[in-house]
Amino acid sequence: MPGSFVSDTNHFANAGRSADEYIATAYEAEYPALMDEVSKKLAELAPDDADPFEVARQIVKVVDTPKGSRPFRVYVDPADDGAEDVFRVGDRVRQWFYQRIGLPELLSVSSSASPKSTGW
Repeated sequence: MPGSFVSDTNHFANAGRSADEYIATAYEAEYPALMDEVSKKLAELAPDDADPFEVARQIVKVVDTPKGSRPFRVYVDPADDGAEDVFRVGDRVRQWFYQRIGLPELLSVSSSASPKSTGW
């Protein structure tokens, strides 16, 4: 899960703006220049050495990890903006939910599962 990178990417060009022009205009009237302010504040949090290419390096690392031992999720968030905490809570809630509905097998890797054997 990549965090926000405010340099060397174009993250905020389209982030946070509704595709519905009426809604976008209403938000802009209520919160003028909000995305510019958010971008500025995030830039203040980001360390000088934040490297968006680290996301690609982590993807390669996961792909190169043998099946069955890959991590469920990898975080690259140099600004430490809280996204990792939010995703960890979400993952715990999903884990609780699958256990609650009696499908805990969906929480682990099965060596027998394959697209061919399951009809996917």
